[in-house]
Amino acid sequence: MTYTVNGRTFDEEPHPGQCLRTFVRSLGHHGVKKGCDAGDCGACTVWLDGDPVHSCITPAFRAEGREVTTIEGLGSPDDLHPLQRQFRDAPGFQCGFCTAGMIMTSATFTDAQKADLPRALKGNLCRCTGYRAIEDAVNGVAAIEVAEPGRAVGASVGAPAATDVVTGRARFTMDTEIEGLLHMKVLHSPHAHARIVSIDTTAALAVPGVHRVYTWKDVPRKLYTTAIHTDHLVDPDDTYILDDTVRFAGQRVVAVVADTVGAAEEGCRRVVVEYDVLPAVFDPEEAMADGAPQLHGSDDPFVQDPVRNILLELHGEVGDIEAGFAEADVIHEGTYFTPRVQHAHLETHGSIAWMKDGRLHVRTSSQSPSIAKVKLAHLFDLRPDQLRVFCERVGGAFGGKQEVITEDLVALATLDTGRPVSLEFTREEEFTTASPRHPMKLTVKLGARSDGTLTAFQVRNVSNTGAYGNHGGETLFAAGAAISTYRCLNKKFDAYSVYTNTVPSGALRGYGMTQPAFAVESAITELAVALGIDPVELRRRNIVRPGDSLVAIEDGPDDVVFGEDGLGKCLDLVDAALRRTGNGQVPGEEWLVGVGTACGLHETAPPTEHISEAWATLGEDGVYELAVGTVEFGEGTSTAHVQIAATQLGTTPARVRLVQSDTDRTGFDTGAFASAGLFVAGNAVSQASEALRTRILAFAAAHTGVDVASCSMDDDAVLCDGTRVPLTELLDAARPRGIRFTEARKAYGSPRSVVTNAHGFRIAVHRVTGGIRILDSVQATDAGVVINPVQVRGQIEGGVAQGIGFVLTENFHVDDNGVMTNPNLRNYRIPTFADIPRTEVLLVNSSDSVGPMRAKGMAECCINPVAPALANALEDATGVRFRELPLTPERIYSRIGENRSVPTT
Repeated sequence: MTYTVNGRTFDEEPHPGQCLRTFVRSLGHHGVKKGCDAGDCGACTVWLDGDPVHSCITPAFRAEGREVTTIEGLGSPDDLHPLQRQFRDAPGFQCGFCTAGMIMTSATFTDAQKADLPRALKGNLCRCTGYRAIEDAVNGVAAIEVAEPGRAVGASVGAPAATDVVTGRARFTMDTEIEGLLHMKVLHSPHAHARIVSIDTTAALAVPGVHRVYTWKDVPRKLYTTAIHTDHLVDPDDTYILDDTVRFAGQRVVAVVADTVGAAEEGCRRVVVEYDVLPAVFDPEEAMADGAPQLHGSDDPFVQDPVRNILLELHGEVGDIEAGFAEADVIHEGTYFTPRVQHAHLETHGSIAWMKDGRLHVRTSSQSPSIAKVKLAHLFDLRPDQLRVFCERVGGAFGGKQEVITEDLVALATLDTGRPVSLEFTREEEFTTASPRHPMKLTVKLGARSDGTLTAFQVRNVSNTGAYGNHGGETLFAAGAAISTYRCLNKKFDAYSVYTNTVPSGALRGYGMTQPAFAVESAITELAVALGIDPVELRRRNIVRPGDSLVAIEDGPDDVVFGEDGLGKCLDLVDAALRRTGNGQVPGEEWLVGVGTACGLHETAPPTEHISEAWATLGEDGVYELAVGTVEFGEGTSTAHVQIAATQLGTTPARVRLVQSDTDRTGFDTGAFASAGLFVAGNAVSQASEALRTRILAFAAAHTGVDVASCSMDDDAVLCDGTRVPLTELLDAARPRGIRFTEARKAYGSPRSVVTNAHGFRIAVHRVTGGIRILDSVQATDAGVVINPVQVRGQIEGGVAQGIGFVLTENFHVDDNGVMTNPNLRNYRIPTFADIPRTEVLLVNSSDSVGPMRAKGMAECCINPVAPALANALEDATGVRFRELPLTPERIYSRIGENRSVPTT
């Protein structure tokens, strides 16, 4: 059979039933991505005779005798297709995993299709950008700037990997070919709670191509936590690589290693497991009740109350809560519920391990290769020098890859077999075995005087950590910070992280703050309605102010610096924007219109120890090299780090070569999460670059015999009292003396500062169907000095899009047996282009006292006020308060029909 791919002819025959995606990738065209294998996401889009198709649902044999074009064949780095250039210059991507598919689809558009992008792009999903940058790219709207030497901070410079991303040459985790690679698949438990009586692997081992079948008896019997933090003691060691007890439907039971994915899958089907099914509990309130099934043994030192299935409980009180309610003129109390939410990053979890020179190498999709290395060394008794963990470009994360959930199995298999082994999650495995956002039920009770002054603030939070602790304790601590947004002398916080027989919960953008933000910001608006005070004005009267202590669950010293009224400025900007757009066209008489606002506050680094080390070097070719362990997965830290270094070194980003996320080539880095990729690693980069500049200037002064004060950096040279000395001349002078221009610095997540933001919506609600149409969306953020304006806008737009999905479309359905019933993108329904409006992004003019170049990381917090702002707008429109998410049309319809104050005809 003959196939032509990008103008080259191949005499190859696909396997029976093979899809076009896996076939063209086997030919070396890795720009074609896997996001779903169901025709839902469009990441695998290629052209067949010039027409775009989803190659994951196109049989390979249909391409015989036809011209296949992938992103690599559309254009090259030296000769970009116009759409590639437009996506680079917009920029129309963040992580870049969906970008090839987006370009291959949009490059075929007619003018009519460009005028109707909601329909034209309905087959292509993006989880990062919020789609507005993609719209700009398709329409040729450019935003990328060229920075002058030493002036990169504040400019919208492009990402270092931009050209590689738009041409499909950027390498993600699975974009490699390794000789002799074996493939692993995992058999998952069908039961929510069971003891394994026996496992018969005989039939599985008899499958041609199967090499190994691993059960709980074949793995190290060491407890660990899959969660990633520098201090592993903040998370419970309650997990085994494979266990003889399963605690949720989807837990891994057996791992099969074979020559092909198909053989490994068949091996999984042939394994015979006998289970002793145990009673299960899915609701955390029921799990805490007397007589509930116990998930973890009473001898587990990491479980605070195993009899009641409580991983951790927190209690704190400041002032006298009862006295506060006694002096209140108005008291509001409500219970709010936020469900599970999946990250749905388009690149699924995956790792590849192999042996080289007696060392274990692990290539993985992770937010922290440094800590993944620490965990693997612990599990397999390896010395640090026996192990390398690294990342290529990562296709989205949002906290979902702040776990070790594939690296351990491939490391096990490679150490055992000596062969390279790969494990890549399916989309279904992402939903059923990876860690979603914690469901939380929060009861908020507020007391206030008639003038709006808060007198009492009480929150009870029950968090469902699922079958294992992972991030259960840390997200519970983070949730306590939600009550620090408002001033009140009397506060009380009671919180419980509870084990249930459901998929373990984990880290997701907003990290423990998104759920309580929905509850608290909804309750504040309900209190305002009860008081007869404008909700924005009530917030203004009660928000924390510069100099206030951020009192949450205890009144004690901390390392948080809070010195600016960013939150008040954010509220004012959002309020003014909504008033300015208030005369917008209403869809019609059948629509009800409402406005809602909410605000948020987020610390710029986690309270647990966060460390990053950066190395700055002047290379032998006169180009700077920056080595930092932070992973790039679309958050833009790579770009920001290069900008910081270029500014400190008086050069341009083009003269800074970046090495990152490789434990062999970079220093320790806790990881890119909680905005620490900018705040902590950015500080390390800034300090190392500044130290290198000082070293170069001192040498240049000595070399030229002038005072160091008369020397300054000048792109590829140093100006010494008016004389321009090339860096290459300095290198030549330093080399015979054994002098190297290199510096390393470490930064820590302390002291920390505060990012604040506010969001506002104007929406229309259909009186009959309950459908919501977003008329205006605006967010204001205090991000300090903005390193890269277009990146900041993109992060906010993406966070808002995720928040809208969290509120309106995404629904994690679990049946009575604890099994997720909609484990695919089509039925879970992350937002499409048509679902997301343009958001007006407003940036407060401010600076930070402790951040790199006086900047703050802000990609984490932008999602937090979205859900409550939309819920508040919905109440304003309908007169009905919705305290449970998601706000689906059927749920809205059923409630507004019951409310007699709202006409339904």
